Amino acid sequence: MAEETEEQNNSTNIIPINIEDEMRGAYIDYSMSVIISRALPDVRDGLKPVHRRVLFGMAELGVNYNKPFKKSARIVGEVLGKYHPHGDSSVYGTMVRMAQDWSLRYPLVDGQGNFGSIDGDFPAAMRYTEARLKRIAEELLTDIYKETVDFQSNFDDSLEEPTVMPAKLPNLLLNGSSGIAVGMATNMAPHNLTEVVNGIVAYIDNHDISIDELMEHITAPDFPTGATIYGMEGVRNAFRTGQGRVVLRAHATIEENKGKTQIIVSDVPYMVNKAVMLEKTAELINDKKIEGISAFRDESDRDGLRVVYDLKRDAVPNVVLNNLYKHTQLQSAFNINNVALVKGRPVLLNLKDMIRYYVEHRQEVITRRTQYELREAEKRAHILEGLLIALDNLDAVIEIIRSSRDPEVAKNGLVERFKLSEIQAKAILELRLQRLTGLERDKIVAEYEELARLIADLRSILASEERKLQIIRDELLELKARYGDARRTEISILGDGNISDLSLIADDEMLITISHEGYIKRTPLTEYRTQSRGGVGSRAAKTKEDDFTEHLFMATMHNTLLIFTQKGRLYWLPVYELPEGARDSKGRPLANFINIESDDKVRAVINVKDLKNADYINNNYLVMCTEQGTIKKTLLEAYSRPRQNGIIAITINEEEGDRLLNVCMTNGQNDIVISSSLGKAVRFNESRVRPMGRTAAGVRGIDLEPGVKAVGMVCIGRDDAQLLVVSEKGFGKRSPIDEYRVTNRGAKGVGTLKVTDKVGNLVGILEVTDSDDMMIITKSGTAIRMHVDEVRVIGRNTQGVRLINLRDGDEIASVTRIAREEDVEIEGNAVLPDAPVEGSEEPSSDQMA
Repeated sequence: MAEETEEQNNSTNIIPINIEDEMRGAYIDYSMSVIISRALPDVRDGLKPVHRRVLFGMAELGVNYNKPFKKSARIVGEVLGKYHPHGDSSVYGTMVRMAQDWSLRYPLVDGQGNFGSIDGDFPAAMRYTEARLKRIAEELLTDIYKETVDFQSNFDDSLEEPTVMPAKLPNLLLNGSSGIAVGMATNMAPHNLTEVVNGIVAYIDNHDISIDELMEHITAPDFPTGATIYGMEGVRNAFRTGQGRVVLRAHATIEENKGKTQIIVSDVPYMVNKAVMLEKTAELINDKKIEGISAFRDESDRDGLRVVYDLKRDAVPNVVLNNLYKHTQLQSAFNINNVALVKGRPVLLNLKDMIRYYVEHRQEVITRRTQYELREAEKRAHILEGLLIALDNLDAVIEIIRSSRDPEVAKNGLVERFKLSEIQAKAILELRLQRLTGLERDKIVAEYEELARLIADLRSILASEERKLQIIRDELLELKARYGDARRTEISILGDGNISDLSLIADDEMLITISHEGYIKRTPLTEYRTQSRGGVGSRAAKTKEDDFTEHLFMATMHNTLLIFTQKGRLYWLPVYELPEGARDSKGRPLANFINIESDDKVRAVINVKDLKNADYINNNYLVMCTEQGTIKKTLLEAYSRPRQNGIIAITINEEEGDRLLNVCMTNGQNDIVISSSLGKAVRFNESRVRPMGRTAAGVRGIDLEPGVKAVGMVCIGRDDAQLLVVSEKGFGKRSPIDEYRVTNRGAKGVGTLKVTDKVGNLVGILEVTDSDDMMIITKSGTAIRMHVDEVRVIGRNTQGVRLINLRDGDEIASVTRIAREEDVEIEGNAVLPDAPVEGSEEPSSDQMA
């Protein structure tokens, strides 16, 4: 019977439940615990509970920035035993990360000893390292003991810990956060303190400010390891929606060192392990997935990061660098997902949301701090009022005290006689005799008057939201003055080429120079001087002995260059990407900017205004001519979609030795003139050439004798134009276009220059008017600029006049047309060009060599 009764009692303790409901409830409880108590930061102070407990534990332990370091094991034990009972590795790992300047933009812990490295090295054990708070971390704790935030019981109800920090510092924006919860994650980017303060101040001044207006102050994330943000579209999405993909590229330069080309990397993207990246690079080189690198090494030291890649002689530096970006972590993406806790609930936040919640938190902190300070001030004022009453009635007070049996009787006597509170009476009884002197009385009066003013000020703060916002503003500006620094992460607008980014670049006129060996630069046009005909010229470009300037033309900073090579390939290059150099500088190798093959060479460059304007690209054509006299016309729209590795613009018969000669941009109604090296020229309307596809080979443009090549092509676009021809020995002339009759394409042509030993072969032709200038470049790099109207207009079948005095052995390399400008005389006949004439023509395609 007893056994049956026991079985019945046990059965009554078993409660049948649905396992699905139980698992659902348990999992929800677990997930909420992870979300709130582990993985997601609070929007107000940007801290997770473990970070908050480490900082508070260190503050309680007294390891402030101006105090001696303490062993990390001591700090971990303090935090572990009082606030965070989840294992010493979690506490120490958190403290280590807060001390790493490559993990946090503004580290909060000052570490002494081995705290790891960017190569992924583990920190030393906590018994070997020491730590203390950084001064900037103490800004998060300021006023925490003034009842500014709520406290909660710790895990065993023996102590109190803060639920949030007062956070004078906008830590969430400054240091970001990352964490994986249950069903959600956060990945918030760090930002620059100066920019963040400016943005918050702008919000305080105007609560209706838009996110785009905030972005004028907070331009983009600022990562502790530097690197370059490549393209702004992801940043805009993140600021506007809370989610976005930011592409980061390591900063790399291509340098020449003792005859060896090197790629120098000076930083890495955020959260990239340098050692792992280099190990992966070695594997890719061994597997032939990255070619052109002969060796690489890590030269990083305490002064900074430096990785050197030595390139093979036949390697194209830009190609190798692009492969490194593509296959290694020299380029990586940071996926922003701004999820933080708002009143205990996870919320996706945009830039303005994060600022708004921070300002609201600071308003509450300042309100509670002011209330606390007001209470303390009123308590002290109350005591001082009692002391003043006692001093005013000193003899009576002394008599009451002397006649009293004990302090309690004396206290009651004072309360009854002078209508004091018990607190005031107690303060009078504790008054030291030295305070009874006249000087001490004056101090009490002064203190009371100061407290009265303070109380009035504190009450005015509590009554005014504007005063609270002004205090927030002033404190933030103080933080900026103390901790503000320059951006580490650069911003490149090349990733998306948005027109709003181009507006940040002045659309100045530049002279683009490309040498025979492929060195390119842009120079402000104002650096060049104009000379009279027959002058000896000025040095235009410093080149090697076997190099000379081959292409020279005008463009503006917002233009895009279409670069055509002799093999018929096309590459795109925005003008603002070009390196700026002085008039006599060499420039930088073009191979640093486009993936041109080592045996290829630039033959023509077209300057276009806007590849995204449908009306523009559908009403202009590119006309191409090869050295064998082949011509081809294609709509510009076919070449309006840039590709990093270029495209085939025209099919060239390389087996027969043909090469691309020149390219012009036309409107579909131009006359075309093609000339040969023997001084023959044929003129026909481009309507005789039907538009063809992008890779077509073209049709015959001029009938050439065996061994003779075409040397020039111009597209006549002006009614008053003349044809200017220049020979290799420095002779030239202008002839009326009308003297060249219009024929069919493919004709032999008529004479345009008498070719003799004195004159030399024809090297170039231009379409010019009296209002043009022209620039002549010799193979030695000498340049002369002159007004076209100084060149005589004579018959087409003559040898012309001398345009430039050539030094012995020198020859003309190229000639280009430049728009006329207003000149400012300096001395003699040497003049310096001033600003362009308003309304002057855009540089035409005939300027391209």
